[in-house]
Amino acid sequence: MNFGGFVPLSTVDWRGHAVCTVFLRGCPVRCSYCHNRSIQDGEDYRELDEVVALVRSSRLLISGVVFSGGEPTMQPEPLKALAKASRGMGLLVGLHTNGVFPMVLAALIAGGLVDKVALDIKARWERYDNLLKEKYSGAIRESLAICRDAKLAGDLPEFEVVVTLFRGYEDDVPYIAKVAEGVDLVLQQGLDGGVKPLTGDELRKVADRLGRVVKIRTREEGEVVYAGDRGRRVSGERQG
Repeated sequence: MNFGGFVPLSTVDWRGHAVCTVFLRGCPVRCSYCHNRSIQDGEDYRELDEVVALVRSSRLLISGVVFSGGEPTMQPEPLKALAKASRGMGLLVGLHTNGVFPMVLAALIAGGLVDKVALDIKARWERYDNLLKEKYSGAIRESLAICRDAKLAGDLPEFEVVVTLFRGYEDDVPYIAKVAEGVDLVLQQGLDGGVKPLTGDELRKVADRLGRVVKIRTREEGEVVYAGDRGRRVSGERQG
């Protein structure tokens, strides 16, 4: 596999679980704000057994493994093999994805190889292809439908849509919330050196417009579960 990195113990990549995180190098999308830009490109090929050994070395400390990137579904066969090996260790499997390879998601779900998918949705559909400079919106819509249907059918225990939100794009959130109806929704503080990030209070004001419970993630407060329709915090957990 084209290896992007390994974190032996994380409490921020899957709320409520101690996990290790495996990063797979390479991504077809070039988000300027990506916090893992260094592994969007390049090569560091490792044998799968080496990466499985890294996961095994954390097994006594963790309950699951998260595959992130880059874009992990860009390497479908290594990803499936690693997920299967993790399953064999009795670990939960989580996946962070931008959704551009929906058939890989479908195969993982059909094979019972994933317990949670966090799907990044960046903007309203009509802005998507211009934002990414590629025609990916159709694939990402398909990924959303696959994961939502699997969650409703009981084939995917956890599914959330993650919106990394930057100042000036708050009006996209009600639209995204509508297409993600019935799905856990996360408003994540976007961090980019050239733009002042939205504060937790500002993100709560955005959530107040939605009339639903959302998760709000900021560097300052960690993750907070917030009932926007009632304008109050439900619960919070500082992370990181």
